[in-house]
Amino acid sequence: METMVPVDGGEVWADDTGGDGPPLVLLHPGVGDSTIWDPVLKDLGGRRRVIRYDARGYGRSPAPVTSYTPSGDLAAVLDHFALDRAVLVASSMGGAAALSFTLDAPERVAGLALFVPGVSGYDLDESALYEEVGRLAEAGDMEGIVRFGLGMWGRAGGGTPESDPVAAAQFRAVRPAWFANVGHQRADPPAFDRLGEITAPTLLALGERDRPEIVRCNEETAARIPGCRLVRLAASDHYPTLRVPKTVARLVEELYEEALRRSDEGGRPDSGRG
Repeated sequence: METMVPVDGGEVWADDTGGDGPPLVLLHPGVGDSTIWDPVLKDLGGRRRVIRYDARGYGRSPAPVTSYTPSGDLAAVLDHFALDRAVLVASSMGGAAALSFTLDAPERVAGLALFVPGVSGYDLDESALYEEVGRLAEAGDMEGIVRFGLGMWGRAGGGTPESDPVAAAQFRAVRPAWFANVGHQRADPPAFDRLGEITAPTLLALGERDRPEIVRCNEETAARIPGCRLVRLAASDHYPTLRVPKTVARLVEELYEEALRRSDEGGRPDSGRG
């Protein structure tokens, strides 16, 4: 069921498939909106309760008009659906929000399935990237931004709009959100140096054809999370749900089952409040 979820100073679009058991909550990357999960839902659909939402300005969510944090909006989505605990499945930008939220409210996270995740507090110099996007925007070359972005994040698909029309469509759709969020989205507090506090079962899958600096970030993130299972996706870049959707679905299912086993050891969590 689709609905608009109230968040601090705004609202976000969300969809809940319904069902029993602890839900999977899907958080999309900055290079796509919640439809990026469509190829994965084909394999997960019907077996689990799945909730996904569009971050502010992305997909069907209005652009922000006030300042906010991604982890704060995640908390608002869980509260709206009266979820005491959930398994978070997150990619890139969504991964950073999921990690920050897990550190803030560990009791609400039954498990973490992270795909090419970001993490706040990691020393990743993106200044050259932002400068190039800004230069292209100032020149009015919006399609140039798409071409540049695919060359950075979509190498497994050929790195051009012509060779990779599906990823290009995702990039075109979210491009306005990048600019709409400037001055509104606040970074969550640094999480990288606190990753050792995470106790939830965690899986991290990196794309071996992703940007080398992202691969290093993912490797270091996995090494800091106790017991984290690191998976290397040889055929993927920063779009694992488009490149290897069946593998992503399988990994999500494996993490979910591990989360249930861990929960059973201490008492299975309720799927919601009340």
